[in-house]
Amino acid sequence: MPQIEFRSPRLYVDADLSAGLQVALTREQGNYLGNVLRLGPGAAVLVFNGRDGEWQAMIGAGKRVDRLDILSRARAQDTLPDVAYVFAPLKHARLDYMVQKAIEMGACALQPVLTRFTQVTRVNTERMRANVIEAAEQCGILSLAAVEEPLKLERYLATRNTERLLVFCDEAAEVADPVAALAASRDRASAGIDVVIGPEGGFAEEERALLLRQPTILRLALGPRIMRADTAAVAALTLVQTVLGDWRGA
Repeated sequence: MPQIEFRSPRLYVDADLSAGLQVALTREQGNYLGNVLRLGPGAAVLVFNGRDGEWQAMIGAGKRVDRLDILSRARAQDTLPDVAYVFAPLKHARLDYMVQKAIEMGACALQPVLTRFTQVTRVNTERMRANVIEAAEQCGILSLAAVEEPLKLERYLATRNTERLLVFCDEAAEVADPVAALAASRDRASAGIDVVIGPEGGFAEEERALLLRQPTILRLALGPRIMRADTAAVAALTLVQTVLGDWRGA
């Protein structure tokens, strides 16, 4: 794994990156570098755009901190493991936390689903995208997870690729060894993995029945205790990444 440099500020930019280019900063980025961090012309910054890798840059000359000069590539672009996180939305701060942790865990996509007991029915996907970018900036991540628009659970299940392994984290499942269960499903995960976490009130029985009818499914218990939904996100993604994802190495 390439060494990640955390001493320089790190920014996501929505622009092509290559040596010799100049990239304009947004007002918020210029304020962050110039007024919050007190940086000026010539200061080192790392930038990425989710497709061209990570680049060394420096703040351009001038009175205002409003552009970067792109110097050389520091890291080549990588790809995220094909692990999508499917979840019932939570309220504000807990949703922010859950999104940030899912990104840190390496999720490649975030799919909100609305269920009978979902407490939040309106989802601010722009706020979710901002949290994706912030988490990627802070943690040295090069690829940005996709943020999908909310779907009703029934609609999501009707339109998803059924060749993908659906890891259904079910509080009503019999408690068993989740690591062994995931390892036994490795051959079924070649088309990708969707990790499903329900709302705080759990799934309705008809929703659970619908999930269990999916053709490529692993019903998984996350231990003997009931977790909060945001905690379950971290637990489930840790298990999946360890056994089936990119934490296990080659």
